[in-house]
Amino acid sequence: MGDKSWAGSVFRTTSGRVCGRRSVDGVIAVLGIPYAAAPFGPNRFRQPQPVVGWSASRDCTGFGPIAPQSAELPGSPVWRPGDEDILTANVWVQKQLGGGPLPVLFWIHGGAYTFGSSAQPDFDGTALARAGVVVVSCNYRVGFEGFGHVPGFPDNRGLLDQVAALRWVRENIAAFGGDPDNVTVAGHSAGAGSVACLMAMEQARGLFRRAITHSVPNAFFTVEVAAAIASRIAAEAGVAPTGDGLLSASPQELVTASDKVAGQCADDPVTAIQAYDPVVFQPVVDGDVLPVDPLCALAAGASRDVDLLVCHALEECWFLYEIGGVREVTSEPELVDFAKALRLPARLVPGYRALTPDAPVLDRYLALFGDATFGEYSSVLAEYHARAGGRAYLSRFARRRATPGGEARPWHTADIPFAFGNLDADGAAFLIGGIPDEQDRALSQRMLRAWADFAACGDPGWPSVTADATTVKVWAVPDDYLADDGTSDVRALWRGVPFDLLRR
Repeated sequence: MGDKSWAGSVFRTTSGRVCGRRSVDGVIAVLGIPYAAAPFGPNRFRQPQPVVGWSASRDCTGFGPIAPQSAELPGSPVWRPGDEDILTANVWVQKQLGGGPLPVLFWIHGGAYTFGSSAQPDFDGTALARAGVVVVSCNYRVGFEGFGHVPGFPDNRGLLDQVAALRWVRENIAAFGGDPDNVTVAGHSAGAGSVACLMAMEQARGLFRRAITHSVPNAFFTVEVAAAIASRIAAEAGVAPTGDGLLSASPQELVTASDKVAGQCADDPVTAIQAYDPVVFQPVVDGDVLPVDPLCALAAGASRDVDLLVCHALEECWFLYEIGGVREVTSEPELVDFAKALRLPARLVPGYRALTPDAPVLDRYLALFGDATFGEYSSVLAEYHARAGGRAYLSRFARRRATPGGEARPWHTADIPFAFGNLDADGAAFLIGGIPDEQDRALSQRMLRAWADFAACGDPGWPSVTADATTVKVWAVPDDYLADDGTSDVRALWRGVPFDLLRR
């Protein structure tokens, strides 16, 4: 199985030996492995630098520190000022007694490019490892450290971190029993957006064979918008918006300043959409690290040799509304203003009203918002990839369930505990709408199996999208089913709508 050294739970990497921990079911987790040097001090705001090796076996039985952020997520570590060795990877593998190398699934966490980490409980790779996949996840720079515009330094440093982690996988995964030539890169939300960006980036070419994207956001900045936001953050931090000025601000000061600027967006947005969705960090289409927006890249066939599996949730924005992440809209004039802010065709507002005439304005607003930001963009991504000669599969998470507190909606993030097989993880009950039942567990096994099969051979188990037809696998309980997007009333409303990806 390649250059693998099993010595209990010790593995030999190019930087030195690492020692993981073994679970009762034989899955070994090797956590917090440095894949690049700490991106602070002389390395701050620069592309990731090589890690310094070690001689003794390194204890890798716990997750590494997370990137600077203010978020405190259930069951997850928090960032503390002074934490610097944040560029680490994690590996889960079932000990094998023979056979060939295993497919690799490389996970990129989401979090609006601003927060999150690979240590979130619903991202544990144990169940997937039991299904025959070597699972890898990584921390990368988020927020200003990873995506803030700094004159004289590269944009998209968080994406460059992900590339460095993928290079680490290519050089080291054989030691864990993985196949470096059969890597699937996967992600959700900002992680899915990162995957789409990697498909458009020359630096990532050849580092993965397949891609899985769950809820890809239609969210990118021009250099001009990124610079304007950075200037506001610099002013809030009391420094000049220059390379030297921003370097003089501590990571904590930039986290605090970024949060304040995001909080001001409702009344004073840099771009109109921020009045409704106050996210201040996105990948920057800089013409260098990210040469063009991913949709254009895929439409041009830039990654036609990469198999693509796309999923999105049926009611994405209900989650963001529930956690206070998006502005509330409850009147028809407000809904029209929202559509104008997104520069959507005027026909969409009455079109959604006609499809659901009895629905409150809030419901129609969240449906339109979710489709514009995630659902339609994800679907078009799969279609463009297929039309350009790539192989693409599309699925839609539609699982609903009655609960004592009301209906569990198929909203943003609800699909991830199902696909990872982590329905009982800390925080999962909120994401999936309560305690899982047997139908939920059966759905989870089906989704996990689809991921594992796609990573192994590029086929999740249903027909691919073609230039002429968009077949969709709909994840539901008690049973899944196939749908034809050619007969979808919602998708018909969007037909011909151009995606101005740089509107943000």
